[in-house]
Amino acid sequence: MSYSMSDLLQLVVSEGASDLHIRVGVPPVIRVHGILHRVEGPVLKPEDTEELMRSITSEEHIQSTRERGGADFGFAFGEVARFRVSVFKEKGNFAMVLRQIPSKLLTFEQIGIPPVAKELLYKPRGLVLVTGPTGSGKTTTLASMINIVNEEREEAHIITIEDPIEYYHKHKKALVTQREIGVDVPNFAEALRRALRQDPDIVLVGEMRDLETIEAAITAAETGHLVFGTLHTTGAAKTIDRITNAFPTNQQEMVRIQLSTVMVAVISQLLIPRIDKPGRVAVFEIMVNTPSIAALIRDNKTFRIQSDIQTGSKYGMVTLDSFLIDKYQQGMIAREEVITKSQDPTTIMAKLQELDLEQSVKKGGGKK
Repeated sequence: MSYSMSDLLQLVVSEGASDLHIRVGVPPVIRVHGILHRVEGPVLKPEDTEELMRSITSEEHIQSTRERGGADFGFAFGEVARFRVSVFKEKGNFAMVLRQIPSKLLTFEQIGIPPVAKELLYKPRGLVLVTGPTGSGKTTTLASMINIVNEEREEAHIITIEDPIEYYHKHKKALVTQREIGVDVPNFAEALRRALRQDPDIVLVGEMRDLETIEAAITAAETGHLVFGTLHTTGAAKTIDRITNAFPTNQQEMVRIQLSTVMVAVISQLLIPRIDKPGRVAVFEIMVNTPSIAALIRDNKTFRIQSDIQTGSKYGMVTLDSFLIDKYQQGMIAREEVITKSQDPTTIMAKLQELDLEQSVKKGGGKK
């Protein structure tokens, strides 16, 4: 076979790729700045993908893939990089996707997250959610949050529950316990229940993917812990609805009351290709739970949260649409991206026309 796993992983690292795809019928494919590129070389045959897979996968994970159709695990490529690996069956053949986990923890300034996010790290209790689609940088943002707490809060015991562990945190000022699903504990809900007996100050839940986990996270936040979690939603209102709707109808009112008191903030993020240089830029929406927003959550009026975020800049709130416009005005992102990613395209279109008009007036003024 003409490919070795070590050479492919080296290529991913040197090209700054986020993902490596191994499939039968095409050469290996890497994703750089959101765009897929085929590696030069022959297409992979079934025996090639199996050989590449076996070179980094334990017998246990291979067994799991045979029985259940897939396995996920973390993998260290020497000292160079770490990868999150998903092995699965596709048309009867082995296939893989490896996501590179950046080894360097970024600062809030490097991520571009608004300063209010730092204040959230010092809250004594409550629920902070980082949301967005897959691949929007949620894990990186949360890892940076945990790192800041680790560097600055010597009284804190942080427990992270992840599937798999992506960033490894050394003990700095804080004490960090990292538990991996399937290795250290069977599932998120069980890990959360156990965590409450392990004297935590802060609990990070890698993914709130089912009712049991959501319930356990809310309970942990109610009982005096600061809980960070992720959801695959965009926007604060949709996030609140997604949590509420996970519960049976007869419990939803109770859950809204709980959320109105335990919710601290919802940070939604997207990664958008840059046009000024290679790479992507993060855009955010930040909702901070004020008495007014708490009342909207309690009264099931989440559709009005957006207007509270628009007028809540004194609390550090920002809408996704204003963030998009800001990055567009700085020449970082394309006009089409602003329109397609916005939450209120009609208003955004009007705003863009207004900006175009201002620009043409300025240009016209310059000629006189």
